[in-house]
Amino acid sequence: MTEDAVVDVPDRDLLTIGVFAARARLSAKALRLYDRLGLLAPAHVDEATGYRYYRVGQVERARLVAMLRRLDMPLARIAEVVAAGDGPAAAELLGAYWADVEVRVAGQRTLAAYLRGRLSGRSSEMYGTFTVETVETPAQVVITEKRHTLADELPAWIGAALGRLEEAARECGGVAGVPYVAYHSEVSMESDGPAEACVPVADEAAARAWAERRGRAWETAVRVEPAGRLAYTRITKAQVAYPQILAAFEAVEEWMAARGLAATGPCRELYFADWAAAGAEDPVCDVAFPLG
Repeated sequence: MTEDAVVDVPDRDLLTIGVFAARARLSAKALRLYDRLGLLAPAHVDEATGYRYYRVGQVERARLVAMLRRLDMPLARIAEVVAAGDGPAAAELLGAYWADVEVRVAGQRTLAAYLRGRLSGRSSEMYGTFTVETVETPAQVVITEKRHTLADELPAWIGAALGRLEEAARECGGVAGVPYVAYHSEVSMESDGPAEACVPVADEAAARAWAERRGRAWETAVRVEPAGRLAYTRITKAQVAYPQILAAFEAVEEWMAARGLAATGPCRELYFADWAAAGAEDPVCDVAFPLG
């Protein structure tokens, strides 16, 4: 006997799983899965047969689950939206998920463009999509934290290291310029740099006292960067992801080579925007090389 067989049910408002599945536009298999995951429990389960029964009022919830699945939302996040019920809380959870999707898709789009340029041998055309400019930079005192890291670990370390240094800047007269990350050697999936997080501060004496207190625990240091000039291109949050960011570095290098210019120090990424608040297509970073 199947779950759609006619059986004696205490409440005549209940629907068999087959009838309910048809109304909800879901398969019976999906309904059993959602039951196991706690997304959509039956209103009644027959103790003798194990058959599941649903109320008509559960149809909208079932359709919501189905539509969220069409957004490729993971089941765990669907459970959060469903648990929040109808209202602003559920809408906010959906909005946060979709913002994550847009960041991921934007990153994939820029990666695809990068790979098309590579595979087609038309790298020069790809570099032409970047606008390279120069800017004069003042002398500045920076507090730094250095680490050997691979590309997959780099984003988390950058956020954490710049956060630590910006907190420390309070002891050093405050942040006095754009935080940046300098690369003393290649950082990729095979090469671990090192990379150096840097935050300009206002008080050199206080910065040196801070570094002395920190010791070598975090490979912290203080130095004075002389005034100079940077060649740079501005990129979006989506373009910061590895490896698509490499196209920006290569575009600046090509621009320099065409003008007979050479880098006088490590290349860098200057983070001038609020990363958390920025959208995928918002400018957040300057990819730069110091010039002689």
